[in-house]
Amino acid sequence: MILLENAIIVTGEKEAEGSIVIDGAKIAEVIYRSEEDYYYQLEKFRNKKPQIWNLEGKHIIAGGIDAHVHFREPGLTSKADMQSESRAAAAGGITSVMDMPNTIPPTTDATALKEKLILASGIRDCRISFHIGATNDNIEEVCRLVAEGDEATGITPDDIAGVKIFMGSSTGNMLVDDNVALERLFAIKEKPILVHCEDENSIRENLSKAMAEYGENIPFPHHEHIRSRQACIRSSAKALELAIKHGTKLTLCHISTKEEIEMVRAAKVHNHEITAETSCNYLWFCNEDYHRAGSRIKCNPSIKTADDRQALRNALAEGLIDTIGSDHAPHLLHEKDNSYCKAPSGLPSIQQSLPVLLTVANQENIPLTRIAAVFSEKASDIYGLKRGRIAKGYDADLVIFDYDKSFTVKSDDLRSKCRWSPYEGQTLKGVIETVLIDGQIIFNHKQH
Repeated sequence: MILLENAIIVTGEKEAEGSIVIDGAKIAEVIYRSEEDYYYQLEKFRNKKPQIWNLEGKHIIAGGIDAHVHFREPGLTSKADMQSESRAAAAGGITSVMDMPNTIPPTTDATALKEKLILASGIRDCRISFHIGATNDNIEEVCRLVAEGDEATGITPDDIAGVKIFMGSSTGNMLVDDNVALERLFAIKEKPILVHCEDENSIRENLSKAMAEYGENIPFPHHEHIRSRQACIRSSAKALELAIKHGTKLTLCHISTKEEIEMVRAAKVHNHEITAETSCNYLWFCNEDYHRAGSRIKCNPSIKTADDRQALRNALAEGLIDTIGSDHAPHLLHEKDNSYCKAPSGLPSIQQSLPVLLTVANQENIPLTRIAAVFSEKASDIYGLKRGRIAKGYDADLVIFDYDKSFTVKSDDLRSKCRWSPYEGQTLKGVIETVLIDGQIIFNHKQH
C-alpha cells in the first residue's frame, strides 16, 4: 500500500489538496483535505503501515490517455518502435496510447492486428491498444471484426479500440473516398469512429498549382495553403453530416481551424456523441513558425494561423475540445530536413503534450480541471476504460508534476527513437517527476 500525502489533486471536477491511497494496482481511496473526517481517514490508512510519499504540494493528475499515436511498428522501425515510443510517452506522463493503423502492413485485417498485439505484449512503459483501419475495400471485414471478432486469430471486439478513417490521404495512403463505404462505416455502432478530415481533390489541385510555380522546392509556408483550411472544412462538414445522419460515435481528429470548432459546436446539438480532438501542435505553433521551423512543423492537417490557434485555445478553455491526441508521428531528421515534396509530414511530440498543455493553461488562465478532462478523463469515457481518472477503483495510473518549475526542451532529454522534437529550445511549464502505472513507477525524473 502507498499513501500519497499533501498533494494537489487535479481532476475534471476540482483542483484541491488531499491524499491518494494506492492498494496494489488500484486507487483505494481519494481523501480531500476539505472533508470533515480527513485526518481520521488519513490516520486509518497510516495505521496500515503503508509506504508514505510526502509530495509537499506537488500536483497529481491521472495518467494521460492518448488515442492518436503512430508508433511505426511493424515495418517502419528505423523511425520508431513500440518500446522506444512507450518510453517517450511515459516521460510525458502518458500511460495509455492507441496506435493508428498506417504501419507496414497496415492494420486493416485480423492478421495484422494480431501481429501488433503480440508485439505490444512485452511493453511495460505504457499500455498500448490499436485502432483498425478502414479502406475502400475492407468494409465487410471491419464491420465483422468490431461486431464479432475473428475466431481464426482469436481477435475479439475488445482488442479493437476504434475505427480510423482517412478522408484525406496522409502517411500510408489509406484514403477512403468511396461514398458507399463511408455510409457503411459511419453506421458502425460498436466502436468509436476516428476521422482524418481533408478534402483530397482540394489538396491535389492546390499541390498541382504550387508545383507548377515552384517545382519540388515549394516554400514551406505554402503548406497551409496546399493542405488548406477549405480542404479541412469541406471534409469535416461531410463527416459531421454523416455522423448526425447515423448517430455515429465520432471523433473529429486533429482539428486545426476556427471554422471546424464552430461546426462541431453546431453538430453536437444534433449528436451528443460527436467529440472534438486537437493536438498540442495546433495549440502551440502557427503559420508564422514556418519561416523558422520549415519542414519540422510540416504535418497533416497543416498548422494554420494565429487566429486559428487562439480559437483552439479558447475552445479548450470553454470545454468544446474534448480530447488531446498528440498525433505523435516520428520521422528521422534526414527525412524531415528535405525539400517540401520529399519531407514527410508528421511531428514527434508525445513527450511534450502535458507540459505544452500546462504552459498553455498558464498563459491563457485555463483551470487545470480542463487539462485533466482533455488529457485523460474524456478519453476514458469514450473508450469505456477503468483508468484515466483519480477515483476509487480506477487503475493507479498517475502523474506527479511540479507546476511551479519550468524547463527547456533539449535533444539529450528526448526518448523517442528519432531523437528530435519541434519543441526543442522551447521553455515549458510543469516538470514531470514521477509516473505510475498500476501503482508501479515507470518513470522518475531523477533517474533520467
